[in-house]
Amino acid sequence: MFYDQEVADMEWLTEFPSLTRGELRGFRKSVDESFRSFTQEYGESLESFFDPLLNFLIWSEKVLLAAPWPVVILAIAALAFLGSHSWKIVFGVVASLLAIGYMGMWDDTMRTLSIITVCTIVAIAIGIPLGILMARSNRLQALITPILDIMQTMPSFVYLIPVVMLLGIGKVPGMIAVIIYALPPIVRLTNLGIRQVDAEVVEAANAFGCTAWQKLTNVQMPLALPSIFAGVNQTIMMALSMVVIASMIGVTGLGQPVLKAITNQYFSLGLLNGLAIVAIAIIFDRVSQRYGLRIQKHRQGGHHV
Repeated sequence: MFYDQEVADMEWLTEFPSLTRGELRGFRKSVDESFRSFTQEYGESLESFFDPLLNFLIWSEKVLLAAPWPVVILAIAALAFLGSHSWKIVFGVVASLLAIGYMGMWDDTMRTLSIITVCTIVAIAIGIPLGILMARSNRLQALITPILDIMQTMPSFVYLIPVVMLLGIGKVPGMIAVIIYALPPIVRLTNLGIRQVDAEVVEAANAFGCTAWQKLTNVQMPLALPSIFAGVNQTIMMALSMVVIASMIGVTGLGQPVLKAITNQYFSLGLLNGLAIVAIAIIFDRVSQRYGLRIQKHRQGGHHV
């Protein structure tokens, strides 16, 4: 009898107290029904809210696809030179784009460039102001940091579920998924860069009677540029890493051939399109990095890189 009592005590310790299957099923059902009712009531309004973003993406995609390829290459090369002032980087950009076009991946590359550009612009437009607000308020930082942690650590497939349920399959849910995944780095590093500005420099600005806006734009932001552009680089990289996953919900571009290659075990198709994604990532990374260094030196009164 003593042994039976000891076994019962051990079972209580090893079996975690939890909801029964029926209770858990009921809880899940109530959550699903609540979300479905929310989708039915507000789904159309949300779609209308994101129409400008969709129109921006469609316009940029049409421009890149309709423009002659030599014009597109010259335009991208010119932007690369303006950003980097490096002929080596320009040569690498042109060579990469020519190789991509020669291997028959031009149209998909233009679609990918379009969605990455749009998503990066939106992420920067949201992330930098949010990072500035976090740097100015410890309470806001404590509130937003856990949200950023969830956005970075939650598997992307998980937050695809509510996005698809709300907006269906297509470009808009894909863009939202990419933006959610790519947003945290620019927010965190903007906040970090501004907070790391030397306190003595800020005190000197206050002593000269600078307003909060003057202090931000003329002192804190220029000194925080290395950190901010590191955030821009990370945002671009994370957006590109979502290209394949976003292709599962209807986003066109280089991700769809990679997904097709995974499904059908086409090694060469997956490899070539994967290398094209890598090439785009390197182009964005090098140009934005050099541009950040040039701005920093210009602000400090130095020479261009």
